[in-house]
Amino acid sequence: MPLTRKGAETRQRIVEGAAEQIREQGVFAVRLEDVMARTATSKSQLFHYFPGGKDDLLLAVARHEASRALEDQQPELGSLTSWAAWDRWRDKVLARYRTQGSDCPLHTALAQLGGATAATRTVAGEMLDRWQRQLAAGIRHMQADGGIAPGLDADREAAALLAGIQGGVLILMTTGASAHLEAALDSGIGHLRASIRQDR
Repeated sequence: MPLTRKGAETRQRIVEGAAEQIREQGVFAVRLEDVMARTATSKSQLFHYFPGGKDDLLLAVARHEASRALEDQQPELGSLTSWAAWDRWRDKVLARYRTQGSDCPLHTALAQLGGATAATRTVAGEMLDRWQRQLAAGIRHMQADGGIAPGLDADREAAALLAGIQGGVLILMTTGASAHLEAALDSGIGHLRASIRQDR
C-alpha cells in the first residue's frame, strides 16, 4: 500500500534523522531510541515504516546516502557536455570526498548490514548503475559533438572511470589521502580527451 504524502514525509524525516545520527556518532552507537527522540517519532510509528527495525532503517539510510552521493554531483554530472563541464564535475567529486574523508555514511550503513547481502548489493548496484549511466550519457554527448572518439564503447569507458573513482574513494577512506582519487579522475578524463587525437 503506497504511503500518503504525510506518511512519506514522516518516513523521510526518520531516514534523514538516522543518517545525521550515524554521521555524528557512528553506526555502532546509534540506537532506535536515539532516532525516535531526534525525529519526534513514536516506537509504533518507527516500526510502522520500518517493520524490520534497525536493519530496515539502515537499508533506507543506505539508499538515502547513495542518492545523496549522486545528488551532490549535480548539476555537473547530468550536464557533461563540454570539457569545461567535465572539469567542473571532476572538481566537485574531489571536493565532496575530500570533505567526507574517512567518514562515509553509505559505506558504514552497508557494512553494518553485512556487506554482501542481496539487499545491500541491490542498493549499491542501483547507485553505481545510475552513476555509470550518467557518465556514459556524457561520453555519448561528447562523441556526438566530436570531442571523444566515436569508436569508444561509452558504457565500458564509463564503467572503467567509475571503477577508478571507487578505488580512489576506498583508498581515501582508508588512508585519508585523496591523491589516488585525483589520479583516477585525471587519468580517466585524460584518456577520453586523448581518444580523439588517437582516432585520427
